[in-house]
Amino acid sequence: MWATFAVFGLNGLVFASWAARIPAASSALGLGSGETGALLLAAAAGSVLALPLAGSISGRVGVANTVRIGGVVSALAAVTIAGGLTTTSIPLTAVGLFLFGVGVALWDVAQNIEGADVEHRLRRTIMPKFHAAFSGGAFVGAMVGAALSRIGVDLSYHLLGVAAVAMVVALWVPRYFLPEISHADAYPGTAERSRFAAWLEPRTLLIGLVVLGAALTEGTANDWVAKATVDGLGATEATGALMFGVFVAAMTLFRFVGGAVIDRYGRVRVLQISLGSSLIGLIVFVLAPSVPLAAVGAVLWGAGAALGFPMGMSAAADEPRHAAARVSVVSTIGYMAFLAGPPLLGFLGDVVGIRNALLVVGVAVLASFIVAPAAAERHTHTERDADTGAKHPNPPAA
Repeated sequence: MWATFAVFGLNGLVFASWAARIPAASSALGLGSGETGALLLAAAAGSVLALPLAGSISGRVGVANTVRIGGVVSALAAVTIAGGLTTTSIPLTAVGLFLFGVGVALWDVAQNIEGADVEHRLRRTIMPKFHAAFSGGAFVGAMVGAALSRIGVDLSYHLLGVAAVAMVVALWVPRYFLPEISHADAYPGTAERSRFAAWLEPRTLLIGLVVLGAALTEGTANDWVAKATVDGLGATEATGALMFGVFVAAMTLFRFVGGAVIDRYGRVRVLQISLGSSLIGLIVFVLAPSVPLAAVGAVLWGAGAALGFPMGMSAAADEPRHAAARVSVVSTIGYMAFLAGPPLLGFLGDVVGIRNALLVVGVAVLASFIVAPAAAERHTHTERDADTGAKHPNPPAA
């Protein structure tokens, strides 16, 4: 189980190493909010391409190998981005971000499939703690980014160091994942479904909508909290990185304690409370006239954004027989919002200011609140598979 925590944590560190220093990248390339948003769409494009395929790739080459592929591609992406910033080449930076989107997407879906398998075998909610490891890694990445920004270390050198760490850890740690069992061995007599079958399931799509709102509010914070603090409140780049760290710290804390809360009160109630907190925090952050009050909003925003994504992954994986396909669908929907939504806000930010543009996220949060009941637990560990009569070998959490 420690290996799952490790890959989630490293994934967060790699992502935050870029996200926390987006203002520095914008400055190095001489870009405004809209132009930065356009550049960030390159990462979104890479993820949109890779996410729908990640479940199938995991099924073909295994979850561990998919994490390795994602780690290697992410490391290559970091080197490419560093080259683009060093040469002030926007096209080269865009290529790096495209690769970054591909690597993170493959890595993320695979680690969530592994996390769901661990959760099923433990029969208790632990997915939020895995995502807490992601947030913890992101917090470390943000703090390192803030420190390096403060002492004037160039972002290119920062990214090269991250690339080296990602390459080593992503190749080594997955060897300690749970032993993989083929679909045919786990569910004998079950016919393979089309890779697109899960896209036609109403519950899976509704869970995807729940995750869309949660992912959009988290992704928006990752991409824009630092820059919104700098542009909207006249703060320094180091203060912007610290504000991102405050958001991530709040999210990490609530993910760490969230499993016990979910087991006690249920997914739906916790989801609705979380989404409400996220909306309130977002509004406070946008309207705050000072950095301290904005930090209060960031705490509420981070606390509210903490559990939506991991609960969506758990809900998608309630039935282990189709967990990989459904996790892939929900991850795709969530990460499209996570990566494509924030860049689009950059264009709106050129018109109304990036802090005011963040209010658009509230609409998606309200939609997620309405459909939250779709994520209610399905207790399938004592039920027989309707198609085959075979019992699930890895029962889900009760």
